Amino acid sequence: MRVLIGGGSGFVGRELTRLLKSKGHEVTIISRQPGPGRITWADVESGGLPPCEGAVNLAGENIMNPLRWWNDSYKKDLFSSRVDTTRALAQAIAASSSPPRSWVLITGVACYKPSLQSQYTEDSEWTPFDLLSQLVKEWEEAGRLPHSLAQSTRQVVIRPGAVLGRDGGAMKQMLTPFWLGLGGPLGSGRQPFPWIHVSDLAGIILHALETSSSPPSTQLEVFNGVAPALNTNYEFTKELGRILRRPTLFPVPGFLMDTLLGSERAVILMQGQKVVPKRTLESGFQFRYPDLTSALREIVGG
Repeated sequence: MRVLIGGGSGFVGRELTRLLKSKGHEVTIISRQPGPGRITWADVESGGLPPCEGAVNLAGENIMNPLRWWNDSYKKDLFSSRVDTTRALAQAIAASSSPPRSWVLITGVACYKPSLQSQYTEDSEWTPFDLLSQLVKEWEEAGRLPHSLAQSTRQVVIRPGAVLGRDGGAMKQMLTPFWLGLGGPLGSGRQPFPWIHVSDLAGIILHALETSSSPPSTQLEVFNGVAPALNTNYEFTKELGRILRRPTLFPVPGFLMDTLLGSERAVILMQGQKVVPKRTLESGFQFRYPDLTSALREIVGG
């Protein structure tokens, strides 16, 4: 299978590329810079979609980029880097004389309203309530294909939680303070912490590319990209500290996170959603890292 990956040079994209190639699939990456095995976004917009059986979009400015201040310019980049690239790929698929069999878009669980009580599956209804949920709405709408393609191209949206892995994502920024013994719960620590190991997220994407819906669906298919374990921030903090053999004594107050990250961005860490991968499990996907202990041991050793 030939697979086209938008944003394939990023953290998740690298893991997905490794997995696809290990299964014998051919990968072409869309990025800002040309190179071997790559095309640019300008190539897609001017020349259309290259021949492929699967297309995936992972492109997007890192929302937790510690080097960027939370301001209007950054927010604009967050939207354009996701919505514009998704729209460009969707339009190229729609215009293709030979569209791919599968079109997979990776968005996020920010569409679900943070709550200590509510539990969300892929069937849960939602409406935008803040900046990040509005982003998910525009992002997913940009990826919708014309109804005429419903029978030929399977449309899948995967909504991951915090993606954990050795080479990037949330763990990259967390490990230093934890190693120094400065790790601690964020705020009360009671907030849900939906997460997934990067290998499992890549696996869900591959599963969506390799399998077909049965019966064939004319609707957008949604899969929650989260581990089946329902953990809180406190549980995550304590388990990471235990595996690293470091104390986790210093809670991080909410006002400090608001100051450092901006309140609209700090919501990701200070609040959370109980998200269940109901349809993901029903599809037959088997998690390699279904619980925190197995995931964190793989990432940091121990």
